[in-house]
Amino acid sequence: MLTFRRALVAAGFLITMLFLISRTHTTKPYQEPLPPKDATEVQQSVKDEGQTKTGYAPTTPVSTSSSAKVAPAVAEKRPQPGQQLLQDLSRAPLKDRLAYQFPYDVESKFPAYIWQTWKYTPASGDFGESFRPAEASWSEKHPGFIHEVITDQVAVHLLRHLYASVPEVLEAYNSLPLPVLKADFFRYLILLARGGIYSDIDTHAIKSAADWLPDSVPREAIGLVVGIEADPDREDWAQWYSRRIQFCQWTIQAKPGHPVLRDVVANITLRTLQKKKDGSLKSFQDKNVIEFTGPAVWTDAIFDYMNDEKYFDMNTGSGNITWRDFTGMTAPKKVGDVVVLPITSFSPGVGQMGAGDYDDPMAFVMHEFEGTWKPESERHIGEETAS
Repeated sequence: MLTFRRALVAAGFLITMLFLISRTHTTKPYQEPLPPKDATEVQQSVKDEGQTKTGYAPTTPVSTSSSAKVAPAVAEKRPQPGQQLLQDLSRAPLKDRLAYQFPYDVESKFPAYIWQTWKYTPASGDFGESFRPAEASWSEKHPGFIHEVITDQVAVHLLRHLYASVPEVLEAYNSLPLPVLKADFFRYLILLARGGIYSDIDTHAIKSAADWLPDSVPREAIGLVVGIEADPDREDWAQWYSRRIQFCQWTIQAKPGHPVLRDVVANITLRTLQKKKDGSLKSFQDKNVIEFTGPAVWTDAIFDYMNDEKYFDMNTGSGNITWRDFTGMTAPKKVGDVVVLPITSFSPGVGQMGAGDYDDPMAFVMHEFEGTWKPESERHIGEETAS
């Protein structure tokens, strides 16, 4: 028979065992993500050719530049068991804090967001009638996507929410003296934080984003999709464009946290605050927009990324990736986790630089250039930078 003394001993033994078991299964605290993998650690090939991972059904074939080095898709390391506790990041470089706040995962799906900006929302009677067909085309081609037209006032509050932990970014945005500068900056900021598709209010979706990438490229290997804006194959190109190959920034598709977006946001922030400090921001001239926030700085950030040894194996290929790897292209090209679309994709019907017409199989987005006739200082947040 079980005596009272034996019952006490048994209960004590059971409590001791439960305590020991719980001590050996302590929950690990949240740890800080490590920086991006070195290129030697992330080299991988495109796999599962012909399969899609997001429900998209693209049909266009892909080509690869013969002179460009084959670059790996990039994913940043996730926290591992046994890492140290989160350290104070307040003194860390801005790029590191942005990387922590908006981690990048190349294997995630492209978010089903469409972001546009304008003075008014489509629900307002003041929304321009000339913009309605173009704005509606994005919802028609992308059923199931969240489609937002962000006004100036909403943009301020949205960024205050998204970038509360990185106050210098907010200070830089609020300090920009021209609406067109804020328009450029906003597209990078919203894509870095939330991902999806940004496109100017005067663009018309010809095809769904499901058709932008070919079947041979799995979505789990791509984090950024850009198009060529300008490919001026002429001796006097510098009189008309800022770069020999210029990447378009009126339409961009990205996964949140992509390193190119992180770098361009950090660069614009630091340059803005420096100009504010030395007093040169107030005298900012319209002609400098392209270099400061527009397609020039965007193009430079993309090329810098493609030639960064942190992300790519610099021992492969025949040298740095330059404009020569993209001039005259008529099909998509993949460099690491970036797909570059030909000029026809986002600039059909321009009648120059090899661009096809609106009915070309590679025509995805039509840009109506509604804002290009205005002086830069009169542009609104939803209007693109003129080239």
